[in-house]
Amino acid sequence: MRAKEFSEKLCTNISKVIKGKKSEIEIIIAAFLSGGNVLIEDVPGTGKTMLSRALAKSMDCDFRRIQFTPDLLPSDITGINFYNMKTQEFVFRKGAVFTNILLADEINRATPRTQSALLECMEERQATIDGETYKMADPFFVIATQNPVETLGTYPLPEAQLDRFAVRLSLGYSDRESELSMLSSVGEVHPIEELTAVLTAEDYKTASSEALNVKMNETVAAYICDIGDATRGDERIKLGLSPRGLIALKKVAQAYAAIEGSSFLTPDHIRAVAPYVITHRIICRDYSASKAVKAAEETVKGILISVEVPTEEL
Repeated sequence: MRAKEFSEKLCTNISKVIKGKKSEIEIIIAAFLSGGNVLIEDVPGTGKTMLSRALAKSMDCDFRRIQFTPDLLPSDITGINFYNMKTQEFVFRKGAVFTNILLADEINRATPRTQSALLECMEERQATIDGETYKMADPFFVIATQNPVETLGTYPLPEAQLDRFAVRLSLGYSDRESELSMLSSVGEVHPIEELTAVLTAEDYKTASSEALNVKMNETVAAYICDIGDATRGDERIKLGLSPRGLIALKKVAQAYAAIEGSSFLTPDHIRAVAPYVITHRIICRDYSASKAVKAAEETVKGILISVEVPTEEL
């Protein structure tokens, strides 16, 4: 299945539940096809969890949800070896991470030790338990959510873990027309309960392969590096874009180009996804925690304006 067709089917199905968020859904699909993971950060009630459930139900894949709480243990995520009295041997019981699509709900409410249990799974697609390595399923996609409000007693994600997310985005409030449509669609049975799968894991693999094979010439590659250099040389930024961030920018932009129906990467594709890929990977100077996200967003906008966009020579 072509990536564009894959995206259109998935976006149309999710839009039965999530109204007026087509551009945000497309960014999530681009991250999905690129092999990355997504962090959705927004105020309560804007559809973070519902969007994740809608995506999972649209795919004929295994889905699990973990509600992160302060008492959640790493073994609750990855699994544990327990002693079976009947067979008198240790048996591995897989944790919730062994699935295709994992919803890590309110990830900032768990302790750093538990949060870090996801790191190896997200980056290396494997989990090591008691010296044994277990591979993740294919596909494996983590959608984490967190609320930026009610932060008392929560554990903010460290930069090392934020960097594992290909994309961070916020849904925000819907416009009036979308909210009217939402109110009309919610009756005795919620639309999410009537959602059915429209795609399979094989559809994903085909579309993902096409996305990651979108062509990129040297000029566009240099443009990505120029953006990275600009974040490292900007006086407003204490921590610039890492090499992992450059790779994520390339892959997500390739996937975005594919779902737009393009077989080659252009600066426009990079500029479209850059705010979602870069903002959570940089640290601005002299800003309080409450203003850090906004400062990073404004700084990235300025960088995208200041970095010269390559043009095709005629």
